[in-house]
Amino acid sequence: MNNQIKRVGVVGAGAMGSQIAMVCALAGYPVVLQDISQASLDRGIQSLQAQMQKRIDKGRLDERQVDEAFAKISTTLSLHGLSDADLIIEAATEKLDIKREVFKQLDSIVKVEAIFATNSSTIVSSKVADATFRPDKVCNIHFFNPALVMELVEVVKGPHTSEKTAQIAHDFVKSIKKTPVLLNKEISGFIANRILGKLMDEAVFLLENGYASHEEIDLVCTKALNHPIGPFALMDLTGIDVNYFVRMQRFEESGNEKDKPAELIREKVNKGELGRKTGKGFYTYS
Repeated sequence: MNNQIKRVGVVGAGAMGSQIAMVCALAGYPVVLQDISQASLDRGIQSLQAQMQKRIDKGRLDERQVDEAFAKISTTLSLHGLSDADLIIEAATEKLDIKREVFKQLDSIVKVEAIFATNSSTIVSSKVADATFRPDKVCNIHFFNPALVMELVEVVKGPHTSEKTAQIAHDFVKSIKKTPVLLNKEISGFIANRILGKLMDEAVFLLENGYASHEEIDLVCTKALNHPIGPFALMDLTGIDVNYFVRMQRFEESGNEKDKPAELIREKVNKGELGRKTGKGFYTYS
């Protein structure tokens, strides 16, 4: 465990938040998982139970390890339940006003030395840091989806972030058995998603203009480029609405029409075809 971090708080019990909580718990950290909805908390824990059972069945973990990890996770409907946390990892909805309000409220609840991190890769920490009286203790800690599987974590130092905060965040990521990459300057999308975004843009262009089906484009990426998953299957996994919000965020920042979401993505969002979470995206799921 990290010397400066003894207890972790996670805001948001969706797929990312719940898995981040389990990653920390498996590494030995007591974790408080917060959400405004009891149903969301229940779904998050149930999803973790199913995923952990798969790992037990495959021999990757034993029942004792899983039981000990779950024993370290508690849940709460109130941000006040995070008051003892040394590190808060926010994984709430990708909307700036919501994130700012969360950090503003937490600022008066959590101990003054606690670090605040947003898991977002599109909303850089400088957009939320001034909602607190501790901007030097605010950064991005970006886990990739699914957090239980993906090894890399991007730690991003904003212009307000102190060297000490960046180092503690970097060391914390190591302590949860992940590989940290430190970005010395913030930029929307960071490294992986900026590169991946170019690939997705080209994939959508090829599909929209009838060059190939989404299945064939995914097949090229997995069989010729050796990617573990194609861009359309990946958008279904992470949420097509997430792709839409990312592009809208970039467009609002740049004013460049080229940064707007593709019409195909806009149509999917308008139809509610958001991927796995709605049962249909580019593919259909049972």
